[in-house]
Amino acid sequence: MSAVILDGKALAFRIEARLPERISALKDSGVEPHLAVVLAGDNPASHVYVRNKQLACERCGIKSTRIDLPNDVSQEDLMRVVADLNANDSVHGILIQSPTPAGTDELAITEAIDPAKDVDGFHPTNLGRLVMGQVDGLLPCTPAGVMEIIKDAEIDLLGKKAVIIGRSRIVGMPLALLLAQKGIDATVTIAHSRTEDIADICRSADLVVAAIGRPATVQADWIKSGATVIDVGINRIVDESRKSGSRLAGDVDPSVSEVAGYMTPVPGGVGPMTISMLISNTVRAAEMRLG
Repeated sequence: MSAVILDGKALAFRIEARLPERISALKDSGVEPHLAVVLAGDNPASHVYVRNKQLACERCGIKSTRIDLPNDVSQEDLMRVVADLNANDSVHGILIQSPTPAGTDELAITEAIDPAKDVDGFHPTNLGRLVMGQVDGLLPCTPAGVMEIIKDAEIDLLGKKAVIIGRSRIVGMPLALLLAQKGIDATVTIAHSRTEDIADICRSADLVVAAIGRPATVQADWIKSGATVIDVGINRIVDESRKSGSRLAGDVDPSVSEVAGYMTPVPGGVGPMTISMLISNTVRAAEMRLG
């Protein structure tokens, strides 16, 4: 058996292809969707992520502004930038690239963003809406991307068992809410570093989502035959056989593809969908502003 590979990159392009019509309607009403990205520090991975987001904005016709800040930026200066962007009526989406520099409080910065401009979907107001079952607003991008992958593949989770490995506020917890919502109706278990017998728990699942940031953690003998496996992990590991000296690897061992029914690749799976959902959220934020 060989798993069907769920191509997140191709799906992301299809989703983005549907956005220009909505963007054009906004511009006809005098509104130009505008994403502001704040990049603090010199983390190489963050620079790559931000550039990919800018390229997605260019593809879709969304205005993007990048604000670069030094690695020693203070909490006060970061909060001042957020306040200025909140007050700028031309900006519809604000993204503070994670991680922020040492000595800054990322949660406090997130809470300072206007919830109506929180295109990452991490503000307590937006997460609270999700808890209440309201999924028509600004959803966390990676969980929303996972749900789009499942929907596109027509995977029925009604009454099925789903296991999420990882309990972060960015992926694990909001994804659990989305999977359990009415209309999806999965029975969700959240596993984490303190979970006992995690392999046995995964073997009972129809869907396994790995979001722990440890390469090749999920092994083939963890997975029930025919199950769907979503790999959220993006880990850079040393590989001297490559010119770059490194390669990207997921949280799921490649051998899982011999057991699973469906599986996302790394790269090219959840990553592109996260960016696509960010752009979709920016358009949605502009539409909500217009009313």
